Amino acid sequence: MPASDPSTETPTPEPPAAGEPQGDGFETAPPSSPASPDVAGGVVSGDSDLARQVEEHRDRYLRLAAEFDNHRRRTVKERQETGARAQAELVKHLIDAMDDLARFAHLDPASTDAATVVQGVAMVEKKLIKALGGAGLQVVDPTDQAFDPALHEAVATEPAATREQDARVARTYQLGYVFGGQLLRPARVVVRQYGG
Repeated sequence: MPASDPSTETPTPEPPAAGEPQGDGFETAPPSSPASPDVAGGVVSGDSDLARQVEEHRDRYLRLAAEFDNHRRRTVKERQETGARAQAELVKHLIDAMDDLARFAHLDPASTDAATVVQGVAMVEKKLIKALGGAGLQVVDPTDQAFDPALHEAVATEPAATREQDARVARTYQLGYVFGGQLLRPARVVVRQYGG
């Protein structure tokens, strides 16, 4: 069989490359597929989930803010009521002493001697100190004690006879008072100083 001449053979057509015209000269593109339902549905459901979470957090924030506001109002009211109850309790302690004071304030001066008035006032003073002590008041009377600048106020000095008496309180001009650990008024005192 004679060998075929390559120049006389009919070439076999090759399939056209992508994007080249085919047949009628127009490119045929694959049909466009719409977004798959799960992808589209996923985007929509993701947005709704986010909106739902935002709404839940907003509701939770509003509830917490309302609860905090209610708690603050309750605390303020309880504090005011506690203060009022404490004041009422203190006044209740003083009522008996006030009654005694009223009795002595309305004595007839023509038929009452000075000794009776002095005794009555001393009795009222003791009752007041006892009542206020029961409420937490402490009296500061530092006579013959070491001077303490945190509780005492020196209004004068006088010479000390010995070194041991140096910086000790000689006399108390005015008592001091401490209430609940808080100094209400320092005791005003005369302090001894040793000059030797």
